[in-house]
Amino acid sequence: MKDPVWIAMTYQFIKQSDPELNSLLEAEDARQAEDICLIPSENFVSKAVLEALGSTLTNKYAEGYPGKRYYAGTRVVDQIETLAIERAKALFGAEYVNVQPYSGSPANMAVYAALLQPGDTVLGLDLSGGGHLTHGSPVNFSGKIYNFVPYKIGSDGLIDYDEMARLAKEHQPKLIVSGATAYPRIIDFKRIQEIVESVGAKHLADISHIAGLVVGGEHPSPFPFTDVVTTTTHKSLRGPRGAIIISKAPLGATIDKAVFPGLQGGPHENVIAALAVCLHEAAQPDFKQYAQQIVLNAKALADELTKLGYNLVSGGTDNHLVLADLTNTGLTGKQAQAALEKEGIITNRNTIPNDPRPPYDPSGLRLGTPAMTTRGWTENDFRQIAQKIHQVLS
Repeated sequence: MKDPVWIAMTYQFIKQSDPELNSLLEAEDARQAEDICLIPSENFVSKAVLEALGSTLTNKYAEGYPGKRYYAGTRVVDQIETLAIERAKALFGAEYVNVQPYSGSPANMAVYAALLQPGDTVLGLDLSGGGHLTHGSPVNFSGKIYNFVPYKIGSDGLIDYDEMARLAKEHQPKLIVSGATAYPRIIDFKRIQEIVESVGAKHLADISHIAGLVVGGEHPSPFPFTDVVTTTTHKSLRGPRGAIIISKAPLGATIDKAVFPGLQGGPHENVIAALAVCLHEAAQPDFKQYAQQIVLNAKALADELTKLGYNLVSGGTDNHLVLADLTNTGLTGKQAQAALEKEGIITNRNTIPNDPRPPYDPSGLRLGTPAMTTRGWTENDFRQIAQKIHQVLS
């Protein structure tokens, strides 16, 4: 195993003031160094990102936006936040960017608040088909406040765009949400935009999982098809646990008001600084090589698991993750996850399309390649880990 890009912290001040917490932090450092992380939504950030997160910016309160703050002493944080915005615009080719959302769910909430009224109809990918909780799950705020109509995955494991078009025509939604949290194939943003325009709706693309692949040229971009794009920054972008909203310029002021003062107070400027760092890193030439390797590794993992007899949703992958249907193994996703963790292989259980089992103990196992690709793994490493997974689950 290659060394991680980060260097374990020493926590010298915590060690003096809070030995109990220090021991837990050191234990987590050791766990991250020793375990094999195959969770698609996790990654290892650089030392530079960690430094920004732990900077003195955590001391500063800065309600408002650059040049329009409600507190004094913001001349430096204004420059930092503006730098993050400009870097995001350059990286994604965007007209407008807001870097203040605390994470992905608040970012989606802000877009809904900006574009919808409570009770409005929205189309979103069904949770068991790979959609996110905030794409209309009935247990989530999105499904409670808005009338979400789920579109589903077909029998081939792919998004059924014809069915999406039929549902859009029938229900006349004000918004269609594209993007997923457990979908292993390319998303056709252009086709979805055609459906959106056919009913006069708006289009939100949530690219939280694939943002790094979009930047790296390994997944088609949602631009210029969508009205709004949201993404977290802590997955394939290798940044802090934050989020950004990107849109066409005319929607910018409305989205700004939805984020602040609509939903949030003071932004986390230390996270925004770390976000600026990760955007700078993602703009470097080697990031494209990283994104390419993520996909190569996922395909190698999928191919090896298929050879070992595992059923993969959609039969394989085009992106950074593999979703295994464990029904024919006699194991649930929860059982598989627990058995693998005992061997230092960290995965996460996940629903499969039309899963007959509940989300807490579903039929699937979700495996991703971004984190271990950061640590230097290549195709052969992922073939070997597929063999190890098979040994454990057998």
